[in-house]
Amino acid sequence: MSDESQELGITESKSHKPGEWYAEVVQKAGLADYAPMGGFIVTKPRGYALWESIQDALDGWFKETGVQNTYFPMFIPESYLEREKDIVEGFDPEVAWVTQGGHDELEERLAVRPTSESIIAPFMAEWVRSHRDLPLRLNQWCSVVRWEATETKPFFRTKEFLWQEGHTAHATDAGAWEEVWTRLSQYERVYEDVLAIPVLRGKKPEHDKFPGADTTTTVEALMPDGKSVQGGTSHHLGQSFADAFDITFVDEDEEEQTAYTTSWGLSWRALGALIMTHSDDQGLVLPPTIAPTQVAIVPIWQADTKEKVLDYSETIAEELEDAGLRVELDDRDERNPGFKFNEHELNGVPLRIEIGPNEVDDEEVTLVHRPDTENVVADREGLVETVEENLDAIYDKLYETAEETLEENVREAHSPEEILGTIGKHGGYVKTPWCGDQACEEAIKEKIAAEIVMQPLAEEGGASAGEPVRPDDDATCGVCGDDAEEIAYFAKSY
Repeated sequence: MSDESQELGITESKSHKPGEWYAEVVQKAGLADYAPMGGFIVTKPRGYALWESIQDALDGWFKETGVQNTYFPMFIPESYLEREKDIVEGFDPEVAWVTQGGHDELEERLAVRPTSESIIAPFMAEWVRSHRDLPLRLNQWCSVVRWEATETKPFFRTKEFLWQEGHTAHATDAGAWEEVWTRLSQYERVYEDVLAIPVLRGKKPEHDKFPGADTTTTVEALMPDGKSVQGGTSHHLGQSFADAFDITFVDEDEEEQTAYTTSWGLSWRALGALIMTHSDDQGLVLPPTIAPTQVAIVPIWQADTKEKVLDYSETIAEELEDAGLRVELDDRDERNPGFKFNEHELNGVPLRIEIGPNEVDDEEVTLVHRPDTENVVADREGLVETVEENLDAIYDKLYETAEETLEENVREAHSPEEILGTIGKHGGYVKTPWCGDQACEEAIKEKIAAEIVMQPLAEEGGASAGEPVRPDDDATCGVCGDDAEEIAYFAKSY
């Protein structure tokens, strides 16, 4: 390997120093850099392109299901924020405040939005008058600020982050629940069908639900280091926000009713999960579904074969591009093939096509898979179909590896010692019966920094919508030994 190739390499190990490894991949693969203010990052074009791919997928699905995009101010008057007491209590430690505009002190403090229920709900109240106005489904793509005192970890933990937040109003409780499940399913779909990451779906325990919500549902993704990522949340807000902000409507009988509301959001934490799940010690690994460049073509020539190799490579690039594939023809003179191979591996390009004089003479190409360097020699004829099949195979490899990690890392435990020992040794999820007392979670959290990240749901419709799975009648809490009422999944988390 040449010195110039070594400059591209990842120096830290994913298995031994995952935090340092992650930061190095993010920077060397050109996804993000650190801003001069602590807790903020600069998202570079390649990183933003990944976010746009997620945005495009979700935005299309949202619109197919009746959602309209809108945009509300990033500043929320303090009096608005205070109208829902749980929002104030839940976010107060993390709210950034604006107290001065230009040289003038403001008459009322403005919060930089930590979430937008308090600015959107008042307008929903104005826009809803009749049952004919319902359901009202709004979404905005924006950034929010939560002034957390934690170490900056690009896409996982930053004071400002990009996300989408949906806000809806419904005439009935059942209609609101249907909305909750629709959005949770779309989050599951984006992880499993776009990011190649299997997830668990369930609810948060009562003490960890969104401030002001009746129920918070979640999709959770397990990372290779054994920690869980909260992948997206969908909240049934009941009537608390509608009561606070007077979201009422006249029903078919001319009676005034209070609406039921929901909110749901997915942030660029999904990018953190993507990077952490698939990437390796050579750099970034991306599924073909989201990769800005799906195929990198690397011509390999000597002086006497340059013209024919480049001509052959150009026709292949044009054919693949015409088929809608995202292709880069890397015909740089100043870089040798080894450097190019390493650079495309670092940047996560799923499929590399190598073309030398032998491939030209034999009317073939050599395909190399990024995840495992599998080599495939393919005929020039029917190449578009062959490339598409190989991209599908690469996606399947990534998903199956992540699925195997998840399946192997859900374990059961029935005592505090088993819970602590299992998480300490293996990480992953530990499933245990639970009495429902937050003190039992705290007893584990204090010793090993693991918490209840998810509770499986009994069903997603009818009278018991949002209710967690109940354990066997004779089950006892895995922490205190009292009668168990629920099932809980403990894990360390990002």
